[in-house]
Amino acid sequence: MFDFLRPPAHLPRLADELIPGEYKRLRWQIFFGIFIGYAGFYLVRLNFNMAMPYLVEKGFSRGSLGVALSGVSIAYGLSKFLMGNVSDRSNARFFLAFGLAMSAGVGFILGLVPWATSSITIMFVLLFCNGWFQGMGWPPCGRIMVHWWSQKERGSIVSVWNIAHNVGGGMIGPLFLLGLGWFNDWHAAFYVPAAVALAIAAFAILTIRDTPQSMGLPPIEEYRNDYPQGYSEKNEKEFSAKEIFVEYILHNKLLWWIAIANIFVYLIRYGVLDWAPTYLKEVKHFSVDKSSWAYFLYEWAGIPGTILCGWVSDRFFQGRRGIVGILFMSLVTVAVLVYWFNPPGNPGIDMAALVAVGFLVYGPVMLIGLQALELVPKKAAGTAAGFTGLFGYLGGSVAANALVGYTVDWFGWDGGFMLQVGSCVLAILCILPTLRHDKEAAARRQAA
Repeated sequence: MFDFLRPPAHLPRLADELIPGEYKRLRWQIFFGIFIGYAGFYLVRLNFNMAMPYLVEKGFSRGSLGVALSGVSIAYGLSKFLMGNVSDRSNARFFLAFGLAMSAGVGFILGLVPWATSSITIMFVLLFCNGWFQGMGWPPCGRIMVHWWSQKERGSIVSVWNIAHNVGGGMIGPLFLLGLGWFNDWHAAFYVPAAVALAIAAFAILTIRDTPQSMGLPPIEEYRNDYPQGYSEKNEKEFSAKEIFVEYILHNKLLWWIAIANIFVYLIRYGVLDWAPTYLKEVKHFSVDKSSWAYFLYEWAGIPGTILCGWVSDRFFQGRRGIVGILFMSLVTVAVLVYWFNPPGNPGIDMAALVAVGFLVYGPVMLIGLQALELVPKKAAGTAAGFTGLFGYLGGSVAANALVGYTVDWFGWDGGFMLQVGSCVLAILCILPTLRHDKEAAARRQAA
C-alpha cells in the first residue's frame, strides 16, 4: 500500500561530463523543495495558538487548552524519533509530502467540522494526530541534506534551511488575519493555512529527490572530495533499525547531552511563542491584530538570528557549536527578563523583547539539530535528529504547553516566567559537557 515510500533504486551512473551540471541543478531544486516543504509544516503546526484566546472566551481554561495543545508535542516528539528511523529507510520525496498532506487534512477537520473544537478530549486527539504527521517533516529533510551536501558546506546549508520554520511559523499570523477578514470566522486559523499547506505538499513532490545515487550521481563525498573521519563503503549502505538504534544512538553520550539540553531550549522557544497571544492580550492589553503581528515578528526575527548564529560559529569559533549555543542562550535569558518585567503600556519594549527572544533562541535550536546530524553516519541522520527532537518536544514543548499553562493558572504569569528563566540556565549547563569535544574537533579540522 505504501510502496511509494520505499527508497528508489540507484540509476546507472551518468557520464562524468554531465555530473557537475546535474549536481548543481538538482541541489538548487532540492533545496527549494525541502525549504518550502518544511515551511509548509509550520503553517499547520502552531495555528492552534491563534485560536486559543477565542477558546478561552468560550469557557475553556488556559491549563486545559495547554493540555490539548500538548497533544501536538507528545505525538511530534515520539513521531520525530520513530518516524525518523522509518525515514532513514524511505524515499524522502514522498515521505515528506505524505506527512504534510495528512497534517493539512487535520487542519481542515479542526476548522470546518463543528464538533472538532467542542471538547478538550477531541482537540487533544486531533492535535495528537497532527503532531504525529508533523514528525514526518524534519527527518527526511535531514536525510536529504547529509546526502546532497558534504560536511564542510553543511553548516551554511543547515543554518539557511533551518529558517524555513520561521518563514512558515511567521506566516500563520498574516494568514489568520487574511482568513478573519475574508470569512469573519476565527476557525480560519485552521482551514486557510491547511489549504496553503496542501499546495506546498504537491510542490514538494515536484522538486524533491531522494539521494544522488537515485539520480545517477556519485555520493556527495566523492563529488566534493570531502570524506568525514572513518568514511568507508559502509557509509553508503542502508542500516537496519537495530544497528541505528544500538550502535549510533543509544551508545552516543554526546548525543544524549545535546538531547537533554534540547528539552530546556524548546521550553523557552515554545513557552514564549505558544503563550504570546494570550499573555500579550491579558497582561499587556494588546489587540488581536497587534498580537498576530507580534507572533509574526517573533518567528521571522529567527531568520537573521539563525543565519548569524551559524556564521559566527564558523567564522569566529571554528565550528565549535557549544560555545556559541551558550552565548546565545545567555542573551535569551536577558531578553526573557525584559519581556517579563516590562510594565504594561510600553508595547514597543514588549515587541523588541519578543523579537530579541525569537532572534536569539532559534540559533541554539539549529545548532543542536546540526550537531545531531554530524555525530552519526548519514544513513542514521534522520534517527539522530529524531532523538534530539524526542527530548525537545516530549520534554520541552509539552512543558511549554501544559506545565506553563497550569503554572500560570496556579501562580500567575510570574510563576510561568520563573520556569522559563530556570530553563535558560539548565540549557546552558547541559551544553557545557560538549565544549571539550568541540574544541578537539576544531583542532583536528585546522590540522587537516
